[in-house]
Amino acid sequence: MNDAVSIAAAVREGKVSAVEVTKSALARIAARDDELNCFTAVTAETALVDAARIDGEIAQGNNPGALAGVPFAVKNLFDITGLITLAGSKINAENPAASQDATAIAKLKQAGAVLVGALNMDEYAYGFVTENSHYGATHNPHDLNRVAGGSSGGSAAAVAAGLVPLTLGSDTNGSIRVPAALCGVFGFKPTYGRLSRAGVALFSSSFDHIGPFARSVQDIATVFDVLQGEDDRDPICTKRPPVETLHVTSLRLDISDIRIAIAGDYFTKGAEPEALAAVQKVADALDVNEYITIPEAHRARAAAFVITASEGANLHLDKLRRQSPPKVSRPQDFDPATRDRFLAGALIPSSWYLQAQRFRRWYRDRVREVFQNVDVILAPTTPISAPLIGQQTMILDGEEILVRPHLGLFTQPLSFIGLPILSVPIQQQNALPLGVQLIAAPYNEALILRVAAVLEAKGVISCRCDRYFI
Repeated sequence: MNDAVSIAAAVREGKVSAVEVTKSALARIAARDDELNCFTAVTAETALVDAARIDGEIAQGNNPGALAGVPFAVKNLFDITGLITLAGSKINAENPAASQDATAIAKLKQAGAVLVGALNMDEYAYGFVTENSHYGATHNPHDLNRVAGGSSGGSAAAVAAGLVPLTLGSDTNGSIRVPAALCGVFGFKPTYGRLSRAGVALFSSSFDHIGPFARSVQDIATVFDVLQGEDDRDPICTKRPPVETLHVTSLRLDISDIRIAIAGDYFTKGAEPEALAAVQKVADALDVNEYITIPEAHRARAAAFVITASEGANLHLDKLRRQSPPKVSRPQDFDPATRDRFLAGALIPSSWYLQAQRFRRWYRDRVREVFQNVDVILAPTTPISAPLIGQQTMILDGEEILVRPHLGLFTQPLSFIGLPILSVPIQQQNALPLGVQLIAAPYNEALILRVAAVLEAKGVISCRCDRYFI
């Protein structure tokens, strides 16, 4: 069994026990994670206790939930009861352990899923590569010499390597979508504010989303259903428009009523031919040949840099200041790359930040106008496939540019206004995977998932992952 929905069905039907599934996941982690470096902590003892409880519920004739017995893991910025929430940081390792689970973890557990650990990431979620100077780089399962992407690199790689069928990550400027594309799995960033971030260490509050990684559209839809709902612990996760249930049975394969177009202009430049060919492959399968323009996408990306750098630096200002009290000032204990970006963010004039926020409102209105004529937009997720670990530069359009910031070339302009986006995996013969973004207007996740379900049924998108054996 290779996906969460199938595993849960087998557990509920008594074909396999939750304990057996959990032991299999733990054995696979033990066998492979030394070379992959996905996990920063494995919660084996509590996982087996939780799995035994699920088996007990089934024995009593109870239904433990949609994800019964499914092993999962989370980016190490989610609070896990009894573990220190690292957020990829050396400094945070001195904090007390979390006293309660993040809301998203609690919801998955309520649905019967079994938490098996915490996953590696870029420090404070500031990066696209998961080359962490404190906890090491996470390696891409398809080529161990290459990055897994970031900042949720451990989350994507753990699914791609078959360590677990389901993980959670966070996305500020592309931190779910970039690693999903580079590792060849599904990565979903729902509408801003739709899923609770309570118990999650934030990077940039006005941008941050959480979302799942998985191996199938069905799994993504099922997890999205489980995670939805208001949460008083997160001020942005409040009452929203009526929620459309996106469970497996509701993913209709008829998309004749959905208007689809390809993002042109900015989204057709600065990418390797293979990345553009991946978009064309999806467009051909959907019989789409219309291009639309998302106006001022290059300025949206620039403004996103300004806002996230400013907000991120502000969260860590006391630790960055050398004149802070000795026990507070910790500039030497940051990952050097993260520290330098935060210091640059701290020096951004407030007038730039305010102007970027003004532009953000204008840009949101312009994109809203685009969605009057189209329902789902196609765009590349990354400009290239996974670069080598330690690679500093790459050549795009004949120009040498830095790898780390430019992996988010096509994700940042869309993060800027909180749109729901699914990165779907495109497999290349004898080559590394790539991703294509399916983008919709806020709260239209159902449209995205219906389109993805059609592409999956046609065999156009799929995960090239190690099998998950139970």
